[in-house]
Amino acid sequence: MQNLIYLLLRRMRLPLIVVILAYAISILGMVLAPGVDDQGNPWNMNFFHAFYFVSFMGSTIGFGEIPYPFSDIQRMWTTVAMYMTVLSWLYAIGSLFAVIQDPAFKRVLAFTTFTRAVRRLHEPFYIVCGMGDAGHLIVRELTDDGLRCVCLDRNEQRIQGLRLEDFPVDVPALTADVTDSSMLLAAGLQHPQCAGVLAITDIDHVNLTIAISCKLLAPDLQVICRSETHDSEANMASFGTDYIINPFDTFAERFAMLFKSPSMYLVNEWMTSLQESPLTEFTAPPRGTWILCGYGRFGKAIQKSLSFKGIQTVIVENDLAATGAPEEAIQGRGTEAFTLVEAGVETATGIVAGTDDDANNLSIIMTAHDINKELFTVARQNMRTNDAIFAAADINMIMQSGLLIGRRIIDLLTNPLLSAFLRKATSENEEWANILVSRVVGILADAPPDTWTLTVNSEQTPALLEAIDKRLPVTLGHLLTDPRDSSKLLACVPLFLVRANHNEQLVPENDTVLQAGDQLLFCGRRHAETHMRWTTHNYHALDYICTGQDRPVGAIWRLFSGHTSR
Repeated sequence: MQNLIYLLLRRMRLPLIVVILAYAISILGMVLAPGVDDQGNPWNMNFFHAFYFVSFMGSTIGFGEIPYPFSDIQRMWTTVAMYMTVLSWLYAIGSLFAVIQDPAFKRVLAFTTFTRAVRRLHEPFYIVCGMGDAGHLIVRELTDDGLRCVCLDRNEQRIQGLRLEDFPVDVPALTADVTDSSMLLAAGLQHPQCAGVLAITDIDHVNLTIAISCKLLAPDLQVICRSETHDSEANMASFGTDYIINPFDTFAERFAMLFKSPSMYLVNEWMTSLQESPLTEFTAPPRGTWILCGYGRFGKAIQKSLSFKGIQTVIVENDLAATGAPEEAIQGRGTEAFTLVEAGVETATGIVAGTDDDANNLSIIMTAHDINKELFTVARQNMRTNDAIFAAADINMIMQSGLLIGRRIIDLLTNPLLSAFLRKATSENEEWANILVSRVVGILADAPPDTWTLTVNSEQTPALLEAIDKRLPVTLGHLLTDPRDSSKLLACVPLFLVRANHNEQLVPENDTVLQAGDQLLFCGRRHAETHMRWTTHNYHALDYICTGQDRPVGAIWRLFSGHTSR
């Protein structure tokens, strides 16, 4: 605020001097100008009357001649003073408008407003650096969950677009150089309520700089970074970055999972789907020959993930030398029919359009599909604004970096137990995944299941903890029971159990006895979570589920019913 006032006063220095001089000369002239009173005697205004008269005369209010009618000399000087003060005001007001419209002043004003909003935050918040597709998605999902965000981006249009969004909570945002550590500090890097920093710009070096700044200035803070090269990943990891997300490697791993364990792929997709998104349909890609158009970072990741038995890849790349493509690669963009024919598209089973140009990727898919309509198609979508045309292209799988990164980070922040479950479940076999899918399918409607966690403690499950303290054996099956009818089960599936001693269990059995400190992950329908939380907060409901008896609650009702103890 001091900088704002200083800048305003410095730019308005000359206009204010002009106004002050105009008023001073006008007041002095009115004091010196001779007049007559109501008795006809000579009279001169004092400074108080002169100041009062010039004040309302200079603002063009015009109350009249006070305290006596003016002489000709006074009226002549009033005319001079009137034009002088009005012109000085016009000059000052014009200068003020020019200052307000000045880009430097706007930046200082925006910075002051931003820092004030950050200082007033009293809930945990995350600093989001980079408001691309991933950043916008993360802010939307986190604010929908009631979490606060502070946003930084060097692109003014992205910040302006963010301010036009109707978020459930206020989102402070600033156009700034995110590599400037002072901007990170202004965004609340050392604020006591800052929960973490998300470095998700589309430039690896910028994300690396943010990670270094955060780990030096706030070493205990959680930092999640986006990286598209392995060199940057290694560099970020060396500074202790908590999570590093490579969208190309992440998609490639999931794509390979479709071949190796389709059921596990479905589990990953269902558990990490965004709220209110349509249910993912299962489409198994065929083995055989696959054509990879584009051998950049994405193409390399895909080829590496498909390097197992039964899959053969043919590379199509326009710049063979720059990308380090293998000798057998075919030169071309893939948008030309003859290039695809040379690559064997007529007998291929699938094609991946993985260039960094959306128009080229769509052209590759359409050209290939015209030649071989049985192809399984995979396309890389670089801009989220092209959602409509990619959806109209009828592509089997679409890789969108922003969506992939956003979903991954949302899971890490809102449900860290889910990430641990997926990591451990990946090592299970296909039979285990098939059983889990069949159980989940049995509770699904037309949307992916919701996921939620419960920790057995006094805050989240007070009734359950009370029952455990009273040595009442409460099992996982009791939590799965409908508190309205103990003969029915809730529409949910237990996925993961982590004990206080860090012992982990995948899909625990219903007869598992719960202990204090247990962390549980569930998936199911939304209403199941509501009823389960009611059970864990209401001792009477939990007692009804465990014993099957609807016992009276109050002391008087227990007395009348013959129950002397609980």
